[in-house]
Amino acid sequence: MAGGLWGVVRRHPRAWLAGAATLAFVLLGGSAFAVGASVGGAGGETLPGAVPVTSTATVAPEPTSTQRPQPQVAPVGGPVRTCSVAEEVSDGRLGTFLGQVRDAATGEVLLDRSGTTPARTASVMKVLTSAAALAVLGPDHRVATTVVKGSTPGQIVLVGGGDITLASGSSNIYTDSASMLDLAAQVKQAWSADPTTSGTPITSIVLDASVFSGDRWQPSWNRKEQRDGYSSEVTGLQVDGDRAEPSANVSARSDDAVARAGQAFADALGVSPALSEGVAPAGAAQLGQVLSAPVSTMIPDALLRSDNTEAEMLARLVAVELGVGSDFAALNVAIPQALAKYGLDTSGLTIADGSGLSDDNGVPPDFLTRLFVKIQNQEADLSVIYHGLPVAGKTGTLSGRFGGSASVAVGHVIAKTGWIDTGYTLSGIIEAADGTVLTFAFFALDDVGDSAKAALDSLTAAAYTCGGALSNR
Repeated sequence: MAGGLWGVVRRHPRAWLAGAATLAFVLLGGSAFAVGASVGGAGGETLPGAVPVTSTATVAPEPTSTQRPQPQVAPVGGPVRTCSVAEEVSDGRLGTFLGQVRDAATGEVLLDRSGTTPARTASVMKVLTSAAALAVLGPDHRVATTVVKGSTPGQIVLVGGGDITLASGSSNIYTDSASMLDLAAQVKQAWSADPTTSGTPITSIVLDASVFSGDRWQPSWNRKEQRDGYSSEVTGLQVDGDRAEPSANVSARSDDAVARAGQAFADALGVSPALSEGVAPAGAAQLGQVLSAPVSTMIPDALLRSDNTEAEMLARLVAVELGVGSDFAALNVAIPQALAKYGLDTSGLTIADGSGLSDDNGVPPDFLTRLFVKIQNQEADLSVIYHGLPVAGKTGTLSGRFGGSASVAVGHVIAKTGWIDTGYTLSGIIEAADGTVLTFAFFALDDVGDSAKAALDSLTAAAYTCGGALSNR
């Protein structure tokens, strides 16, 4: 009998296994399956597609607890994020909203609304310009303003190196600025000490601003920025950022920044020469030189006050240093080339200026959140930006911001503000309530007004509260 049975098994193994499985199911599992089919889905509802099963098998008593036991298995994937900022994102004051929030430690994007779409940045552009300047010029770079002999007797040439922070007097709004008074003192001493010029009056001053070329006013800019005192023309030679009031942040600017600088130099010399624009003769003897504060000093100035003229100077000097040109068009080559040194993909950038005044700039929020990760980590010399950014509710252009319910984030956000007629922006770093460090970029564009600032602050504060639990819903 045994031999016959095993012979059947050997000849028909699959049939034997199927039959055995069926028998085991009937004996051991039939009643349990019947109970499962009868109970159906959660809440007592029958699961879709279930077929009622009738069984006469003995049904085991139901357990006293109605909760199904859960398997003790570690969750798969990342953390569950349930903290929503959907209400703040949908605030009508934000107009057309683009934004992104990234976990600085992991690089993971936690919130994204058209984050890869390039758009105008307003003054957030100054962060890109500052990073480019640090990458190309370096934090210790200083800008020279020089005086050399002219090509005719009694003539000197004032050669601008691009330093718009040069003070007409002893000081101005810029930290540790060079002084035209010091330069004039050097020139008078050198002029008197040289037998070929001693006793000869200075009768003409040539003003050399050729370090920068092309348009002095970006064609897409609104001239009211100049009239209202927010920005000067971009010239390689000027004093006090071309302000009528050297110590005022917002001050009337002139229609000829180079001529104003020439007159300031003549006044410092105590002479009344003829002034004209031109170029210094090659190899001319130097009579004097002053140096600006280092880039590491100028960048916090530009960021805290959102100084348009200073930002344009830094951007143009980057282009000159890279040898790609010295006009506005050169910036679209120079700034991406400089930023690529940080290992960032710059292919999606369009750079029309260094200050962010132009609507023609195009920078995706995604690029900014990536750049701010580098700034958070203080890579290379980016610590200059990290320590130079306005602090929410405390310094710079954020000193009067983050009021009301947004005050929970005061002191926990460092960011650059931006405002032009067609948009308000805010981008930087959040040290969230749960300890997570986030980088963010928020753009409120198109039909927006001054109330957009409060909406941006509320959204940023909401992200601060959510921290690592921030949901993309």
